[in-house]
Formats: sequence, C-alpha cells, structure tokens
Amino acid sequence: MRKIFIAICMAVTFFFGVQVPAEAALIGKNQEISMGQEVAAQLENQYGVVQDAALQARVNAIGQRLVAVSDRQDLEYTFKVLNSDEVNALAVPGGFIYVFKGLIDFMPSDDELAGVLGHEIGHVVKRHSVKQIEKQMALTLLTIILTKGQGFILADAAMQALMAGYSRSDERQADEQGFMLTNKAGYNPYSMLITVNKLQDLSELKGNPGYGLFSSHPEPEKRVERVNKALAKMKITPTVTINDGGIATVNEGNWNFNITKTHGTDKPEYRAKLMAGALYLIKKGEQIDETRFITVDNYNYSDIYYDDIHVLRVYEEDAYGFGSISDYAGAVALMLQDWTRAVKY
Repeated sequence: MRKIFIAICMAVTFFFGVQVPAEAALIGKNQEISMGQEVAAQLENQYGVVQDAALQARVNAIGQRLVAVSDRQDLEYTFKVLNSDEVNALAVPGGFIYVFKGLIDFMPSDDELAGVLGHEIGHVVKRHSVKQIEKQMALTLLTIILTKGQGFILADAAMQALMAGYSRSDERQADEQGFMLTNKAGYNPYSMLITVNKLQDLSELKGNPGYGLFSSHPEPEKRVERVNKALAKMKITPTVTINDGGIATVNEGNWNFNITKTHGTDKPEYRAKLMAGALYLIKKGEQIDETRFITVDNYNYSDIYYDDIHVLRVYEEDAYGFGSISDYAGAVALMLQDWTRAVKY
C-alpha cells in the first residue's frame, strides 16, 4: 500500500506541481541498478566491448578516481569502451558508464577522458535519466510497480530516455559536475574546457547526433563560455595567449613557450592549455625540482612528464627542422627546467 501511495503522490507531483519529499522517488536504487543492468547488456550486445584489456583498465582507473571524489558513492560504477567509431559517451542509470572507441581516438589524453567521464558521472550523481523516466512514466508506473517483469519495462524506458537526450539544465549540471570532479581528483584544470571545445568542433564539422554527450546542445559555445568563467575564478598561471595566426603561447613572467602545430584534433590552443594546466599542477605540489622532468619516447611521438603529471606530447611535425622527435623533446625538457627557475626565483 505504501508503494501505491507513493506512486500516486509522484503522479500528482509531476502533473500538477505538488511538492513530494525526495525520499518518495518512484524508482529506488535497486530498481535503478536493475534497469541499468538491462540497458548495459543491450548496449554491449549491440556494439560489443573493445577487446583491449589495457585500454579498458585505463578508462576504468580514470573513472574510479573521479568517483572517489563524487557525491554519490552508493553504486558500483563500471566504465567500459564500446566498439564503435562514433564519438560519444553514455551514462546508464545505476552507474554503468560507456565511452565509444571513436571518442578515445578523438580525445586521447587521460585529462580529456576525465572531462568526459566526469560529465557522465555527473548525470548519474544527479539521477538525470532516472528523474526523466519518472516524469515520463508518472502514471503508468503505478501499474508497473504492481506487475511482474517491471525491470524489463523500466529498462526499455531507460534506453528511450538515453536516446531522447537530456535537458539543457541537466547538461549544465553535468558539465559543472565534470569540472568539479576533474579538479578535485587532481586532473588538468583545463580538462573540461578541452572536452567541450572539441565537442563544439565536432558538432560544427559533422552535426549534432542529439544524444549522449551532444544532448540538447544547440548552442555548444555556451558550454565553453561557462567553463571559461569557472576557470577564470581559479586564476591559473601560466596563462595562454593565441595570436591571429593561431600560434599558442604559454606565458609565465618572462618565460614563454610557443606551440605552432595542430596534430589531429589537437589545435595549438588545446595543446598549450593542457601544458599550462600541467605546469599549474606542478606549482601546486611540493617544492619544484627541475630534475624531475623526463621524456618517454614512443614510436612516433615523445611524452614529457614531471613525475606522473603529463606536460606535453611532442610529434614529428613539432620537431620539423630541429632533428628527431626525441631530440626536440629533450630540448623542450631543458626549456621546462628554465621555467622552474623562473618560477622559483
């Protein structure tokens, strides 16, 4: 009888605007997990999971690091990569979060992925899909609760909700959560900005698919504007300036470093901001030690780190006219040592 009463109250709330206590939610945690499991199974059956244990472990590690600082830890979150070239991600009720392989290729750094996963965790924390389903089914849920097989019906409603997209308010909250979580977890402060910038680029290039990361975003520039306002409050240094030719410069006092080349989807501006954000994190830590910059050579690029903080990835086009990629990365590391001296003195 109590469930019936709650269902009736919720129906009244959604249709007539009457206030009902939050604990009277029609869909509880167990139901949320149950329908999430159904939807997760459908997605994995439809797309398949990428058979790359290292990649799956990497994405899961990023996600769990963000969950650890979130406001909702009563779920066993999972993070998986679906085998699709589409650039998108989905947050399934119950904490089942998916990114498509195309998104991994489009946003290759851990910091960018953290921005995406933080956004999706935000949807789960705020129960956006669940609330949407409750509104859509306010009256019919009364019948569903009294019948068997409700998990399947709710799962179908959950899938429809995911494909229908979120409201602008929901997306704004998810962006705010993503920004907060990435910063609390110690990721690059520019993570969320690069994420929304790249989504804006893709939307302009290929259009808006209307669900997942692109839900209800007819004006993606508004997302960029909001994140920039949040970043301005942090007063991050080094700063980044962009000239009319698109060259991005990382500035710290009299020290500066230019990034002139675009690599794939990574414009000079994005690369410079991730570099500036990394240097900001270094300054937030213990006393800076110039000897802790290292270079790690790979097949067609070199990475520069300060301990475990990724500072910059150097490509062949960056090293053009200088020598090998490795030689150029070493020269950049020496310039970064100059930066440490500029900061300390």
